[in-house]
Order: sequence, then structure tokens, then C-alpha cells
Amino acid sequence: MNIAWYCLRSQPKHEHIAARHLQMLQKTSVFCPRIRFKRLTRQGIVRVTEAMFPSYLFARFDLSSAHRQVRYSPGVSAIVHFAGRYPTVGEEIVAQLRNHTGETEIRELDDELSAGDPVKIADGVFAGLETVVTRVLPAKERVKVLMDFLGRQMETEIESCSVLRRFARSIRI
Repeated sequence: MNIAWYCLRSQPKHEHIAARHLQMLQKTSVFCPRIRFKRLTRQGIVRVTEAMFPSYLFARFDLSSAHRQVRYSPGVSAIVHFAGRYPTVGEEIVAQLRNHTGETEIRELDDELSAGDPVKIADGVFAGLETVVTRVLPAKERVKVLMDFLGRQMETEIESCSVLRRFARSIRI
């Protein structure tokens, strides 16, 4: 038996479906890390949970005996391979990722605002405007932001719940 961690490609937005079906297989462990954060939608700011690695998850199994079962599980698109070779993912990498996500396999992204944070205004007359926080006023649950308005920079105060922190595209672990 050669049990190891492998990277699997899922169908788009089906990581959780693939993970659920793979968990039902005998002698197969699954790790599907996710992130939870705030996102601006048409209904306003909502908390969403998405895959940390969109369309990818990890499974630990014996490739020679479970290849077909894993590969053809619902939600799975492929076992990642290159020229017929299936690279393994080291135990230490999975352990490090698990350390950052905890037992729930979900990493909560910090929503706390601080001076210098880039934000997007979610509602009100300035909805959609991207600006920078200059000061946090926790007692009032408001922030001061610096914006360009009519060709000049001005500082204004708005409710903290009306702004959405913009994160860099990559997630630091």
C-alpha cells in the first residue's frame, strides 16, 4: 500500500460536493480548506465561504487501489497529474494548512479596519467608490476615509458597516 496525499481538481464550485462524496470512501481522508470573508453583493455586504483553492482539494488514499473510485467520484474532475505521473502533496504541507484552518477547515479573514486599509464603499451616495481609511472611530462605529471628490481630496466620516475591506488576491498563510 502506498497511501499519500494527492491534489484533486473539482468541477467549478463543487469542491464541497467532491469532498462529501470522497469522505464516504473507505481508507480515504479529505482536506478541503475554505475561507470566510465579507463580499459586496446586490443585497449589500454578506459573509461568504469559498474554497481557499478554487476548484482544488486534497485527498489521502492509495493511488493503485482507489484511483478509479476517487477519479470518478461526483464533483471530481481529475486527479492532478503531469505526463502520467501523479505528484504527491507532503504531509507537512497539509499539516501546515490544517494548522491555519483548524478543525472546521475554514480560515476567517480579518475584517477589522485600520488606518491605511483600502476599502470600497458599499452603500449611500458614494457606493462603489474605492478609498483609503485614514482613521478608525470605534466608539462611534465609524471610519474616516480620504477620497477624491470634484478634483480635490477630502476626508469624510462614514459608518464602518458601509465599507468593505479590499483584500489582496493572494491569501497569506
